[in-house]
Amino acid sequence: MPRLPQKSFGLKGVPVTRSVESFPVSALRFGALAAIGFLGCALLAGCSHGEGGPSFGKEAVPVVAAIAVQEPVATELHEIGTVEAYSTVSVKAKVGGEMTEVHFSEGQDVKAGDPLFTIDPRPFQAELDRARANLDSDIAKLKQASAEERRWSYMLKHGVGSQERYDQARADADSLKAAVEADQAAIRTAQLNLDYCTISSPIDGRTGSLVLHRGNLVKADADTALVVINQIKPIYVDFSVPEKELAAIRAHAGAGELQVVAEIPGQPEPARGVLSFIDNQVDATTGTIQLKGKFTNQDLRLWPGQFVNVSLRLGERPDAILVPSQAVETGQDGQYLYVVGSDLKVEMRKVVASDTVDGKTVIERGLKPGERVVTDGQLRLIPGATVRIRPALSDASSITP
Repeated sequence: MPRLPQKSFGLKGVPVTRSVESFPVSALRFGALAAIGFLGCALLAGCSHGEGGPSFGKEAVPVVAAIAVQEPVATELHEIGTVEAYSTVSVKAKVGGEMTEVHFSEGQDVKAGDPLFTIDPRPFQAELDRARANLDSDIAKLKQASAEERRWSYMLKHGVGSQERYDQARADADSLKAAVEADQAAIRTAQLNLDYCTISSPIDGRTGSLVLHRGNLVKADADTALVVINQIKPIYVDFSVPEKELAAIRAHAGAGELQVVAEIPGQPEPARGVLSFIDNQVDATTGTIQLKGKFTNQDLRLWPGQFVNVSLRLGERPDAILVPSQAVETGQDGQYLYVVGSDLKVEMRKVVASDTVDGKTVIERGLKPGERVVTDGQLRLIPGATVRIRPALSDASSITP
């Protein structure tokens, strides 16, 4: 390869001649132009034939579309609710002693009045017998004192007895009357304590875990309950709604019962009840108000502490505009959808959506009944793109490659 002379200077300014390899300039230019041309062709090919990105060419994009319909739809509020027992009783002992009998099993359904526990009644029976004996003794003494009072009263009237002796006889009789009344009260107390030895269920419900078993010593009025009974037929579902909905709820509740639907995870059919409670104040911390739905729960599908999806039905809108929920997209500026025109060109239109009912979304503003919207294939669309309506994009035979 030829070398070109190149002049340089040494340390002392003496010219030194060196040679370097020279490359043909035309070859460099040709290589650069060829690389740029190849890259441009690749980019053009990717833009015009890429199936994964938006279509910028004139080729029609296959999509699935649906017609916006106008039909009646229920007006509902959707919240997360918690199942709550209709009533809860913590069973505690009023008297102390040895627990001699447990009459139920954990988790058993019981009726009001069914026996639950028996505490050793013998000490309380003895106390009752002693109170009765005291009453009999004081009644006998009262009879004698009353006779003494009548005798001294007779003598005083005939000028034989003294006033002082009569007053003493009368005081003795009155004292024994009070003693008899105290004995009667002691008997009632002893009888009550004896009755407390048998603990019965105050409500219909289901028992929880058992804290103390047979043979344990029970303490009177202890803080720990022997068992907790929950009434679950009927049952409540507790949920909260924003305070802005309170006026509408009260207005509809005044016209009749409001239906409450509880969707239970893992179960196809929801439970249905009625609104039974509106709290008397708004929670200032959360800005919500507490509501309760009452359910008969005869099938026991609702369980205390369970989380459910709650729908409160306020009424019905006769002229709501509905589209399949998959047609509604969310962007930086809010919700939108693609509307297909009569010329099969799409328009990206902003809408205001609200409730979702059975896979359909209610469009409040931005769409008219009868307009066609894209439900599948939006990722390949841009405003003004031409589309082809297909039954389903998953059907490969219906799409032209």
